[in-house]
Amino acid sequence: MPSILVERDDGVVTCTLNRPERRNAVTGEMWGELEQLFTEVGRDDADRVLVVTGAGGAFCSGADLGADRDQEREHTLRRMHRIGAAALALHRLPKPTIAKVPGIAAGAGANLAFGCDLIVASSSARFSEIFSRRGLSVDFGGTWLLPRLVGLHRAKQLAFFGDIISAAEAGTMGLVNAVVADEELDAVVADWARRLASGPPLALAMTKTLLNQSFDLTLAQALESEGLAQSVNFATEDTAEAIAAFREKRDPTFRGR
Repeated sequence: MPSILVERDDGVVTCTLNRPERRNAVTGEMWGELEQLFTEVGRDDADRVLVVTGAGGAFCSGADLGADRDQEREHTLRRMHRIGAAALALHRLPKPTIAKVPGIAAGAGANLAFGCDLIVASSSARFSEIFSRRGLSVDFGGTWLLPRLVGLHRAKQLAFFGDIISAAEAGTMGLVNAVVADEELDAVVADWARRLASGPPLALAMTKTLLNQSFDLTLAQALESEGLAQSVNFATEDTAEAIAAFREKRDPTFRGR
């Protein structure tokens, strides 16, 4: 059985981590496969949105340290570069991403979820920055993501203690966008993905970039970037289509050009 399943359906790409017997812990080889997939989705015009999830009632329990014993001759920093490359490819993916989280999301698995643009958790989902309990520091971009999601002091609390928090607690902290009943998780994520897949690809890509870089810009710089993005939008067929659809009282059809 492949360790990562990839399905495509009308612009929606679903990436399922498929090692349920290990709660979808990620091996060294899988990090490379994820980086490759994220890069491919970013380049393929037919792919409009990426959903990341896990099989067997869990999202991802993090890196599978035991599975990588055969790679002990490889320097740890080289392995970490592979993990970092996957995190960066996810961040740079110029299309909306959704984490669909059933069950546990721990360590790098938690940060894989937090690295997505939107996070929908089932009511039974659980999250943990478990690194400190394994004698490790935070990775997969967690040191960059957490302060932006919950603030510096709450980020330190999550990272220092490595406590397991419920989906409800994650929702209260602002770590996830929505918490839904277990039986509603598939339907809610499918609806969000469909709506995003039918949206304007170029405008969504630029909006994602603008928001991602917002913490590094002054207001004046952000306004300049917004102006440049809107100048591009007004020259596209998609914006013309949206205006025409509004006048004709119909839904627009966006083609990404």
